[in-house]
Amino acid sequence: MPRKIARRRVTRLFLDAPGRRREETLAAEEPLEIRLGHKAFSVTMRTPGDDFDLVAGFLTGEGVLRAEEDLVSMRFCAGEDEDGRQTFNVVEAQLSATAVPPDAGLERHVYTTSSCGICGTASIDAVAKAARLPGSPMPGARIDIATLLSLPDALREQQELFSRTGGVHAAGLFTMEGELLCIREDVGRHNAVDKVIGWALREGRLPLHDVVLQVSGRASFELVQKARMAGIAVLSAVSAPSSLAVELADREGVTLAAFSRGSSVNLYTHPDRVVPVSS
Repeated sequence: MPRKIARRRVTRLFLDAPGRRREETLAAEEPLEIRLGHKAFSVTMRTPGDDFDLVAGFLTGEGVLRAEEDLVSMRFCAGEDEDGRQTFNVVEAQLSATAVPPDAGLERHVYTTSSCGICGTASIDAVAKAARLPGSPMPGARIDIATLLSLPDALREQQELFSRTGGVHAAGLFTMEGELLCIREDVGRHNAVDKVIGWALREGRLPLHDVVLQVSGRASFELVQKARMAGIAVLSAVSAPSSLAVELADREGVTLAAFSRGSSVNLYTHPDRVVPVSS
């Protein structure tokens, strides 16, 4: 399996001292081609590792997968680099008859960067429509404010790759009692979310109504979309949300918490799922 890190000699300069050369540890970034059957569907830039989770989560976010039984199998396809080593950079997914074929309106262009999970989508309006699942408003257990505020630190404590590189995002699934179920790291924030959702799908845990999704960065439209497609009722971010993220969360019944730091948090939508301190 390709490494999650790479090493590079760099020159470090100072204002008040001579520069020096040293070795730095970098987060690896490589392309991953996702195939449905034998047909290419999308290419994303990601940190290698947990690739089957990434593919399963990505397809869940696209509305292709809704449950474990929709996915028959996944495998790495043959591919070698210039040194003859297996690249593990192509994953082929075989879908069952219960899976939903990709909507032509959501057809991806060939390339998606690690910084944007929907850049290759033909229509933003089509993405918004895909986020609307049929049925009644999402249920979801309630979480105590103290537990919610503890999640960023709990996530940070498990970020091994970030501790080594300082260059990756993290996403974690927590119970309403604060128990960590799954954490994944990646150079792309949307990839980290796809990886934890993919893990949940492969474990037969969807929909995740009684789970909090904690992310290490900001809350974008695409992260709310992915949370909604997985049935996640509470999304908490360390940094700011975007206006479109708030609009989508409000419309789709997702509790969106942001600026979750230390002793305070902003609740932008559906605050009733968070139990405040008794007055």
